[in-house]
Amino acid sequence: MSDFIQLMSQYPWLFIALSFIFAATIGSFLNVVIHRMPVMMKREWQQECNAYLQEYHAAKLNKATLAALEAPIDNYPARYNILVPGSACPKCGTKIKPWQNIPIFGWLMLRGKCGNCQTQISARYPIVEALTGTMVAFLAWHFGPDSRFLLSSLLTFVLIALTFIDLDEMLLPDQLTLPLLWLGLIANLFGVFTDLQSALIGAVAGYLSLWSVFWLFKLLTGKEGMGYGDFKLMAVFGAWLGWQFLPVIILMSSLVGAVVGVFMILARRLTKDKPIPFGPYIAAAGWLTLIYGQQIIDWYLTNML
Repeated sequence: MSDFIQLMSQYPWLFIALSFIFAATIGSFLNVVIHRMPVMMKREWQQECNAYLQEYHAAKLNKATLAALEAPIDNYPARYNILVPGSACPKCGTKIKPWQNIPIFGWLMLRGKCGNCQTQISARYPIVEALTGTMVAFLAWHFGPDSRFLLSSLLTFVLIALTFIDLDEMLLPDQLTLPLLWLGLIANLFGVFTDLQSALIGAVAGYLSLWSVFWLFKLLTGKEGMGYGDFKLMAVFGAWLGWQFLPVIILMSSLVGAVVGVFMILARRLTKDKPIPFGPYIAAAGWLTLIYGQQIIDWYLTNML
């Protein structure tokens, strides 16, 4: 392992290239997670609701209602998880061949269409793969082959999955955010990004910062301005980077979110009463702060105070 690290240190361009290829491959898997995890979660919620209704209210439900409760809520196979079934065209069911799963190039070689029925394949697939590869390649250039690169790459993979799930479903699954929270605390037990005390305070302060805004907004308007997943994602960045960087993340995410929201309203792609996911803005601000947080703070202290 030490020889490999030494080799990558001697040839940084090779390390960056290998990082891009590996991360783009992970990006292909992230596309599966982004699509299938919400389906799995909804099925789990349905099963929990059905179990409750049948246990406590079965006597009040007729056979038709009970049958409707047991009916699947989607058209996917009964066994449906991250690994099973294999990837296939949603229209004709043709299995995706291995060469068609090559990140980015597989989609390009197919010209964005199913090889059998010519159904359009979303451009999101190569976009996620290219985005994942590019972000991790940048981390390779920024950190080099050390523990910070490995951990920040893991963080990046999960943030990309969270971002696109939130864009699709307005959800930030605990199955993804909570492991990140613990990973950040464990990493900083060894002082990888900050000291453990700053990480612990950051996790608590990150959660409470948006939790306080949520309840203040609800008391004033009677509406919920954000979800609990946003609180947990902010706690994640507090655990990874420490409480000192939370103001930067909050300011950046709020500013970008406000600008995008106003632009979408002006472009008539969003009504004033329609919610927009806040998770992607937190994720983007947190990722940039991971890399440039200290430079942002130094610039602010130098130029704005």
